[in-house]
Amino acid sequence: MDIIRIILSIILPPLGVFLQEGFGKHFWINILLTLLGYIPGIVHALYIILRR
Repeated sequence: MDIIRIILSIILPPLGVFLQEGFGKHFWINILLTLLGYIPGIVHALYIILRR
């Protein structure tokens, strides 16, 4: 399942974070980072998915 989340995080970073964490603080942080720049959103999403 992690590989699907990683692929979705590259395409749409908030979706990958949502699948991992739900509507928590990390989801909203990722929305903000994605709006500020696509690459920071991807990096944050990958960090959230791969940290466990």
